[in-house]
Order: sequence, then structure tokens, then C-alpha cells
Amino acid sequence: MPLPVPVLPEGVDPAWLPPAAFRAIGGRRTLIRGSASLVETVHGEVAEACRRFGGRVERDGPDGGAYDLVLALGAGGLGDEGFSCVREGGTTTVTASGGRGLLYGLFHVVRLGADAFRGERAREIHRPALALRMLDHWDNVAVHPVMGQVERGYAGGSLFWDDGRARGDLERVRAYGRLLAACGINAVAVNNVNVHATEARLLTDRIGEVAEIAGALRPYGIRTHLSVSFAAPVVLGRLSTADPLDGAVRDWWAQVTRRVYEAIPDFGGYVVKADSEGQPGPFAYGRSHADGANLLAAALEPFGGTVHWRAFVYDHHQDWRDRTTDRARAAHDHFVPLDGEFAANAVLQVKHGPMDFQAREPVSPLIGAVPRTRLAVELQATQEYTGQQRHVCWLGPMWSEVLRFRPASGATVGETARGGLVAVSNAGADPFWTGHPLAQANLYTFGRLAWRPDAGPREVLGEWIALTFPGAPARLSEGLHAVLDGSWRTYEKYTAPLGVGFMVQPGHHYGPSVDGYEYSPWGTYHFADRDGVGVDRSVARGTGYAGQYGKPWSELYESPGTCPDELLLFFHHVPYGHVLKSGKTVIQHIYDTHFEGVEEVAEASRVWTGLADLVEPGRHARVAELYEEQLRCAREWRDQINSYFFRKSGVPDARGRRIH
Repeated sequence: MPLPVPVLPEGVDPAWLPPAAFRAIGGRRTLIRGSASLVETVHGEVAEACRRFGGRVERDGPDGGAYDLVLALGAGGLGDEGFSCVREGGTTTVTASGGRGLLYGLFHVVRLGADAFRGERAREIHRPALALRMLDHWDNVAVHPVMGQVERGYAGGSLFWDDGRARGDLERVRAYGRLLAACGINAVAVNNVNVHATEARLLTDRIGEVAEIAGALRPYGIRTHLSVSFAAPVVLGRLSTADPLDGAVRDWWAQVTRRVYEAIPDFGGYVVKADSEGQPGPFAYGRSHADGANLLAAALEPFGGTVHWRAFVYDHHQDWRDRTTDRARAAHDHFVPLDGEFAANAVLQVKHGPMDFQAREPVSPLIGAVPRTRLAVELQATQEYTGQQRHVCWLGPMWSEVLRFRPASGATVGETARGGLVAVSNAGADPFWTGHPLAQANLYTFGRLAWRPDAGPREVLGEWIALTFPGAPARLSEGLHAVLDGSWRTYEKYTAPLGVGFMVQPGHHYGPSVDGYEYSPWGTYHFADRDGVGVDRSVARGTGYAGQYGKPWSELYESPGTCPDELLLFFHHVPYGHVLKSGKTVIQHIYDTHFEGVEEVAEASRVWTGLADLVEPGRHARVAELYEEQLRCAREWRDQINSYFFRKSGVPDARGRRIH
């Protein structure tokens, strides 16, 4: 029986799957062949489109029928997620080896729209470049007294949890799985990596609640993962130790994991944050992170599960006066010596930059430095340091730069990420899913880049625009590109300059505070003084971080003369009069970019205002209101940053503008 398409609660935005996006397939005659649970999902999607737009759908009909679209299982050699698409003799045919592939093939046809049924189309093979394309939700089961319902969440409450329990009505979770499948995401971790007491119990006596969520996501090919505490044997099992080499500990994890798979047969595995920011880990027992990861890998291995072990491990009790300790070095220092010691089903999950999802960082030197370890690259779709979904900041260009970067002379980051691509989710219970309606573009873009890391981000953005605004006139498409294409670089302009990072309000990380973390234990310093600014990470004089890269990057980053301008202050402490490759001094660059950033936000707001007649009123009003806040905050950033550095340097603006 066809599986009905999930029904959205009244007032919830359909995002990139509005009914009109299915018009091209809904008015045609479609044949569906094959038997699998996800084939019933495909059947339901087509049946709903036909109900709306007058077409017909048949199951397992005879050859030779006059079909406009054929969606069929049976093709060999495409894997569970691959599919082929061809158009000949007036019929568009999608074939796949598995149900996931057929589902992705259907959404491919939806993206093509009417073009899928025009002329002839040579056979194309589509397979995901990365087997795992995952979202990590930092959702708390119960509202946390400090972090709230969703840690670093800017889109309302949790989609999964409410008042300490799983949500009773999971229809919106099923709708969420549908959105994710339509952009290629196939896995979700449903709770916070900072595992609190309530979250810990999900592993044992509350696994049934996780199973309910998994059941809602399963029809769209989404596997469910769970964040767990390394100390679970002590917290939940009442053992005296969580030592990964202790036999009783290993037995406890094996038994608990078996019960997890009894409840959720297609369970994906565990996500672990250990020995990081106060979370327990193997260091307490004198063991390595490979010992810790392999403990959980062994418990998961009989069931085909994977442990994602986060490499975000560093000293967050640093002395700000000590310039030899460098947080950026930490992941490389901890994990490179362990290369080759991790189990085959253990994935080391590495943030794309060495610090913490800043608007500009170099690619982490750990990526490419552990060739014998399965590695997943972690991005942050939730905009913790890029405007918190109150600012327009489309991250596709930044992510694409990261994924195309070649750590040495070999593979790109996208090719190196054999363990998959992971993003911290930006979705929540807000009617627009991501709080800011335009932040939906980040979630969609992540899924499409995870499927094909070498895809052009502007092309992906064009897909999102065409799906979200079906039949949009050229003026709307051009206007959306105008406000989104350069929004990341605009945000970078009016915030922390030249890769130095942070300069944010402590705790909540929204808005400017130039010295907010400068004398803290977190290791996020800019070292601005009367003579200059930046962190010396050279081998010759600084922390040696630049030497963690292979050639040519180690040589390029070592010298201020060769270091790229956009990363100069990340790698070097330089005088305010240092001349950049652009020909400007550092201080003038700071002044100019902060004025430019504000002007660009004001212009984007004007463009958006001019699209009012082409955008649904509620969506337009939400974005217009948020642009007012973005412009206010951009001015605050400009005035605080420029005033701070004017007072430090004593150098006036060469263009004579007022520096507050």
C-alpha cells in the first residue's frame, strides 16, 4: 500500500517541498515497479501529486504502456542509494537497485521539474560521493537550565522532544525526514552531544522513545543515531568504572547495544563527545581515545553500527598569559599519534576548522593527516558564530571552499571524508523550520554538498530557489541570489577581521565583544595591543601550529608575506601598518570592511523589500523584520570593532569617516 505523504500542521512552511514542486510529475501517467518499504513511500509521493494535479499512477504494469514516468527497482550495480535516469521514446525512466535509490531518483525528477519530460535525456548515473550524510541535533530531552531546549538552537524548540519525553505526535518528524531525504541526508542523531542526565537514560530504559522517532524517520530512509555518555556504565549501569579496557564495562556496552538493536534494528550507531569541555572520557583511566572509541565500536560491530568519535578535544582551562599553549593545535596533537589504531567501524569526526566554526578558519590540519583512520568532516549549519539565524548568512561558498581544499598534494577534503559529512542541525519547531526562512538554504545546501562535495554552491542555491518558489519569475530568482550569494562574505566583513575569530559576547556568542574571551580560559585570543593584532602560530617564532600542515600549506602559512590575507591574523601577529596583498594596511582593511559590511546589509534589505509582491506575505514580513535586526547588529559590530582598533592603534581612518 502507498504510504501517505505526511501532513504538515497548519501554519508550518513546506520549505523546499511545496505541493507545486510536484506539478510536473503530478499530471502524468506513472508506473512504479518493485517491492520494498521505501517503494511504498515513492508510491505515496506520486499518488499525492496525481491527486492534486490529475495524473495516474500504476503498480507493476505491463511493458509497452504509454507511461510518462517509470520508477523501477531492479537495476544492478548502483548500490542501495544510487539510481539512473534516462529519457527516450517519450518516457522518463528512473531505475535503482534499492529503495533509497528509487526515493532519491524521484526527488531528482522533482528537482528537474518540467525539464525531466522534455526532449531526450542520455542515461545518467547518480550515486552519493559520501555514504553517510548526517545531521547532529543538539536537542535536550528536557529543557536545560542554561542551554534551553536546543543547545545552540535558533529555531524554537525540539522537533523530537517535549517536556522531557518524546513528542506524542510524530507526523512533523516524518515530514522533517521527507525534507532531509529530498536533499540527500540519510542519518540523524536525535539528542545533544553534551549528554545530560535525562539524555543518558535514552540509551537504556527510554530506548523505546528513540525507537518511536526512528519509526517516523525510517519511511524516508533516515537512520537514527544516539549521542551517549562515555560514563554511561557508571551513570546508568552502576559499575564502579567506565575504563574501556575493563571486561565488565565491555560486557555492559555489549548488552545495552544488543537491546538497542532489538528496539531499532536499523539503528545507525553512537555519537560521543569525550574528554572535552567537561564531558567524561578515557583520559580519566589513563587510556587513549582509540581505546575509548574501540570499546563502543566492538559493541556496535555485530549489528553493523558505527561510533562517531568527535575530535573536539582541547584544554579549556588555559592561562591567557601563556602564548605557547594553542587550542588550534589540540586535535592534531591528540589524534595523529593514534592513526591506524581505530577500529574499522570507528569514525573520527573532525570539525572543518581547528577552532570552533568561525566565519573564517583554515581547514583543520587533522584532515588528511590520519590516512589510516576513517574520518568524517563536521560543519555547523546552525549559525552559532555566523548570525544565529537572525542574520542572512548562506554558508554554501564557505563549505565548498572547505570541501575542495587539498590538505596536501592528494585528495580534497570531500574525497578524504570517507566516514561522511556531518552538520550540526539548524532545524527546530519554528513554523519556518530554521527560524529565518532564508536559513533553510543552508540546510538544503548541506545535504546536496554531502551528496556531491564538488557541486557548485550557486547551482545548489538555484535548486533551492526553484523548489521553494516554484515558477518564480526571474526577478525573484535574481533577487534571492543577490541577497544570498555574497552574504557569508558580508557577514565576515562586519565581524572579526582577517581570520582572527571570536570577538563575540561570551556565553551566547551573539553580537560583538572584542575582548569578551580575551582573558578567559577558553583559548580564543586575538592578542591585540598598541602595536598590532593576531596570533603567532608560525614554527619559527610562535606556537608551531603552521607546521602541522603538509607542504605547500606549511610553507605558505609560515610567513606573513605568503599567508593569504583572509587568514593573516589567524597565523600571525602583525603591526597595524602591515600591508596586505590587497595593498591596504591591516588597520585600513578593518575600517573599510566594517563600513562595507553595513552598506551591503542595507542594500540586501532594500532588495528584499523590493520583492514584497513576489513572496508570500508572512515569509516576507519575517525576513524583513530580521533584516532590521541584522542591520542594527552590523552597525554595532562596525562601531565597536572600529572604535576598539582606533583606540588601540591611534591610526585614523584614511577616508576621514567618523570612528565612534
